[in-house]
Amino acid sequence: MEKYKCTKIVFSSSATVYGHSSSKLINENAPINPINPYGHTKLKIENILKGFISNKEIKWNIIILRYFNPIGAHPSGLIGEDPKNKPTNIFPLIINAASKSSKTLEIFGNDWPTNDGTCIRDYIHVMDLAEAHFSSLVHIQNQKSDFLILNVGTGNGTTVLELVKVFERVNNCKIAYKFVNRREGDIAKSIADNSLILSKLKWINKRDLKDMCIDGWKWKLNNPEGYLS
Repeated sequence: MEKYKCTKIVFSSSATVYGHSSSKLINENAPINPINPYGHTKLKIENILKGFISNKEIKWNIIILRYFNPIGAHPSGLIGEDPKNKPTNIFPLIINAASKSSKTLEIFGNDWPTNDGTCIRDYIHVMDLAEAHFSSLVHIQNQKSDFLILNVGTGNGTTVLELVKVFERVNNCKIAYKFVNRREGDIAKSIADNSLILSKLKWINKRDLKDMCIDGWKWKLNNPEGYLS
């Protein structure tokens, strides 16, 4: 990339680099302590990118986006999430349970220190995330050199049970669920402080949890077999 003067990067990182946090909202200066391999790999790449900034001969322009929990689909129903293996993130599991592709949604733990015992996450619409990428590209095109680490989230926390209930209500469906043991590598709560991205980029999250659930379900109804259909 240096050889061909391709020195602008937007990197998809993850809030998993923070690990456990006692803060109500996690900002970009929070302690870094990933507790699973996924978080460790993201942090390793972040550190590699930081190393490029020390090169004084070449002006790198880098934005690292730390995703919180993207869910949903394009509102047209044409583009959505189609896992080829058994999904490990919550939203496709909810969709599978709602469509009866799987009989029961397994919720990992109901004894977390939250209001209903299930994990709290900051869910963001995938289209808001896409627009954050576009705004990042615009920003680095207009800067000679910059290095930014930005949380991409809404600043609002939702428990797994709350997400299930919103999905059922807005899509007029029922989801069978059961509680199973906690999953290794999970944390109780992860909510973004998104004030930095709001101040640095011409971006704001526009869509709420209802939009995420409606758009994700529309994708499934239009594509019951995923992209094969």
